[in-house]
Amino acid sequence: MIPKFVALLVCLGAGLLQAEPVRFDNYRVYEISIGSEKQLEAFQYMERYPDGYIFWESPVQTNMKINLVVPPHKVAEFEELKQHLDFESRLKIANVQKLIDEESPQKSRRAFDWVNYHTMEDMYIWLNEQVTANPTILSVVSIGQSYEGREMIAVKLSYKTGNPGIFIESNIHAREWITSATVTWILNEFLTSVDPNVRELAENYDWYILPVVNPDGLHYTKTTNRMWRKNRYPHNVLCYGVDMNRNFPGHWMEGGASSVPCTDTYAGPEPASEIETKNIMNYFISIKDNIHAYFAFHSYGQYILFPYGHTNTYYSENYYDMMEMGEAAAIAIFQKYKTTYEVGTTADVLYINSGSSRDWAHGTQGVPVAATIEFRDTGYHGFILPPEQIIPNAIEILDGLVAFLRKGKEIGYFTV
Repeated sequence: MIPKFVALLVCLGAGLLQAEPVRFDNYRVYEISIGSEKQLEAFQYMERYPDGYIFWESPVQTNMKINLVVPPHKVAEFEELKQHLDFESRLKIANVQKLIDEESPQKSRRAFDWVNYHTMEDMYIWLNEQVTANPTILSVVSIGQSYEGREMIAVKLSYKTGNPGIFIESNIHAREWITSATVTWILNEFLTSVDPNVRELAENYDWYILPVVNPDGLHYTKTTNRMWRKNRYPHNVLCYGVDMNRNFPGHWMEGGASSVPCTDTYAGPEPASEIETKNIMNYFISIKDNIHAYFAFHSYGQYILFPYGHTNTYYSENYYDMMEMGEAAAIAIFQKYKTTYEVGTTADVLYINSGSSRDWAHGTQGVPVAATIEFRDTGYHGFILPPEQIIPNAIEILDGLVAFLRKGKEIGYFTV
């Protein structure tokens, strides 16, 4: 058992209680291949007691790859660990802070755009401006407040009555800035594009969009710690936050989630323990009779993932239909920039996880089609995707949505 004072030092070392902005000068990111149970147990122990290491993926099974952030003062220790455990690794990022500095240059911004990452407040201002300009098409409602009192909003875009509904949530993980940037760009295209394919999507579906479902976490990444993932509820006096994408009911805590508050995949003390989770669920249930598909936007890895995450021995009854839609989307995504996406269930192509919003929407609420889309890249920049990739990423994702929904309609989905 770890003594209490050691646990205190561990959490402090992880930067969980920092008031000043956390810097990552000369922090390195290594891609590690976990090939044995001994290696898996070692990394799982490290995740529970990180002592300065940061896991970009949770080590949940053998034969998987994870990205581990290694502080400069831990490099020698890491090399010793590598020799002792005999695992394969490669250096992917030599200086995390350099990427962060390049991602958010200090310059004045005169207008909302998609060549920069914006705060939630700036996004809300822009959204309200769009509602004012398009009052018959757009509406915004509050679905509740976060733990720290920030509004969580839902945007509805509807050109006519009788359309099937599509639901999108983004930024459930605070550090995944590209998700809210992408969804606002897509919304802007629905309002302004003259492309017939985009008009087809915009005008023949009702879109229910939650652009920021983790407002406290996003704010924290902007002000204090760029690498923060969870919400900001203090379930533990030392370690804040719950991974909301492990907090949903339905196979909660059945793999790929942690009961330890200091870990990034902490699932909370019980299903739907978080006010943000409850807000998402309550809003979704209020409109679910019109929802034909649920999309959860995430980064990174370039995957289109379907239910279920908790097991690779049980598949959805319409697994093959969803795979057909996902494969059509992956082909379309590839066309412009040659970006490759892998398609399958989370458990099959990525790793075991449970308590996700996607699996809850499909398995518990009966939404016919549900998918997680993990955006660019495959780890060269990881969560710190350069702002010049916002628009290319958004373009290819919109292409993917066009193909996904078109294929679904061909095989009998998305009809009213």
